[in-house]
Amino acid sequence: MRRTLDAIYLAAGWLAALMVLAIMLLMVGQSVLREFRVATGAVNDIVSWCCAAAAFLAMAHAFKHGDFVRVTLLLEKMGPAQRRRFELLSLCIGAAATAYLAWWACRFTYESWEFNDLAQGLLPLPLWIPQLSFAFGAVLLFVAMLDELLIVLRGGRPTFVVAVEERHAHGDFSADV
Repeated sequence: MRRTLDAIYLAAGWLAALMVLAIMLLMVGQSVLREFRVATGAVNDIVSWCCAAAAFLAMAHAFKHGDFVRVTLLLEKMGPAQRRRFELLSLCIGAAATAYLAWWACRFTYESWEFNDLAQGLLPLPLWIPQLSFAFGAVLLFVAMLDELLIVLRGGRPTFVVAVEERHAHGDFSADV
């Protein structure tokens, strides 16, 4: 199960990276085509959907690798037992918040499909299609939160803490700037 979840997080991260590449290609292509007086209005719609997809698809991968912003000033002053309780509390709150986000993201996407909502821009695409990345990313972040919660409940150290410590041990403090 561990390898499957890690593979899903990694695949979502790669998909998010591909969305960022698509944004770059679309924007450069749009700039070039404008020089030749080619209309590219719908590109703006696609770029905005790719931005949302990149953000939501990357969340679980970023969370698991310690790339989310965490305020650790208080945690660093605590002993191991107290720190573990605070990590558990934080993960419970995070899991509840992401469950709420995932529920509404899926419901929102389903309602767009049910009512056949179309995009308002120049490209009248059914809205549920770009919204799928929002729903999938939110559900995947919820799964990652539950994953971390179970790791800590079983007595393990949070994966994101271990990842940051490994980077620091190799002299990589770039994420801390």
